[in-house]
Amino acid sequence: MLTQDKQQRNWQPIIKAFEAILGKNGVIKRREELITYECDGLTSYRQRPTVAVLPRTTEQVAAAVKICNQYSVPFIARGSGTGLSGGALPLEDSVLIVTSLMRQILSVDLENQRIVVQPGVINSWVTQTVSGAGFYYAPDPSSQIICSIGGNVAENSGGVHCLKYGVTTNHVFGLKIVTPEGEIVDLGGQIPETPGYDLTGIFVGSEGTLGIATEITLRILKTAESICVLLADFTSVEAAGASVSDIISAGIIPGGMEMMDNLSINAVEDVVATNCYPRDATAILLVEIDGLEVEVAVLKQRITEICQQNGARNVTAASDPETRLKLWKGRKAAFAAAGHLSPDYYVQDGVIPRTQLPYVLQEIENLSQQYGYKIANVFHAGDGNLHPLVLYDNSVPGALEKVEELGGEILKLCVKVGGSLSGEHGIGSDKKCYMSEMFNSVDLESMQWVRQVFNPQGLANPEKIFPTPRTCGEAANAMNHKQFEGVERY
Repeated sequence: MLTQDKQQRNWQPIIKAFEAILGKNGVIKRREELITYECDGLTSYRQRPTVAVLPRTTEQVAAAVKICNQYSVPFIARGSGTGLSGGALPLEDSVLIVTSLMRQILSVDLENQRIVVQPGVINSWVTQTVSGAGFYYAPDPSSQIICSIGGNVAENSGGVHCLKYGVTTNHVFGLKIVTPEGEIVDLGGQIPETPGYDLTGIFVGSEGTLGIATEITLRILKTAESICVLLADFTSVEAAGASVSDIISAGIIPGGMEMMDNLSINAVEDVVATNCYPRDATAILLVEIDGLEVEVAVLKQRITEICQQNGARNVTAASDPETRLKLWKGRKAAFAAAGHLSPDYYVQDGVIPRTQLPYVLQEIENLSQQYGYKIANVFHAGDGNLHPLVLYDNSVPGALEKVEELGGEILKLCVKVGGSLSGEHGIGSDKKCYMSEMFNSVDLESMQWVRQVFNPQGLANPEKIFPTPRTCGEAANAMNHKQFEGVERY
């Protein structure tokens, strides 16, 4: 572990070593330039790294990591910086290894339905590369036009189509990684199943604590013969939630099933102007079905009947690509549109059993009234992945602390009803103090053993995922104390 006092470290030989392998343009060290890298999508906490490096190859990543090991410098991997849990938050005395220049699509194998990419490749580029041949990449986070595949691998990202097709881990055949000691290792392979321990499964979702992925072999899927998106609007959230449960109970697994409440609906229409979402609806349900044409026709009728039985006012269908894209554009713009409702918002990412949806939404409303902050709800209803957006004004003293406390109560509620702390955003810096709500001390110790095998010196993304021996309230307030000296709160 790092023992050298940060104030005594001589950075000049370290920077020169980086410049020797990356060139001067590949090393960012001026303080005003480093402001770009001081936070990820969780902007509440900001800390500039001492140095940021921009490798372009696996070998350069390995060389940079070896330099960090030589000088016992902690390092954090960063992609596009769209993460929402503070997973790419630097430390004051650290190196940021930025993979955004590693943008090559290395190979495309349509016959075997796979594609090999570097970590800086943007999520949507994968589908764009193969769509002309009738293929696509299923995991599609709302930030897919900017988030990178490397970040998706680190956080095990999902998206609107994860209900039927799974999250990132279900679409990764193999990885080339640089370990925290600078070794280049291949995990998995070119096919879905390989013998031995599932090291690929361990690595995906490890949030940069087990190394850095530099080449990723992804599974691509054939585009369905027919696709249809249904929009059902309801006068109550409970009715929309009941429709979700009834659709799944009927044995129907849609390609995606998303819900938005009235706050989110109006925010989207104000900003994106889809002119598709009824502003007076209490909740809307977006359901995408895909498959053979005859299958889609049958499922369309069955889902419409289920929604109507639960009190849907209207159910409209869109089969043409342009209208389908417009419907999904509104949902995927929901986070950005929340900025129209409030100067700031704080998003959480809990998961609950589908049957608990009405109860949990009512409890979230109770918490909203108790704390005095409005909450807009946008979520992957099909798999119970909630994204409550707590609206607040960060210029009000003490507001952030209150909002964080409220977010923590929502996460505890999710765990209480049999759910999880995260569905796709990861734990990072934001939720690590709540890990003990879900896991006991033996669970957490076992996870640490895995981390130590890959990361014995603790240099790879330290102070992420695992809690310190403090209560959550103390951890939240610690940002003002010595342990987090130099980290700015906004």
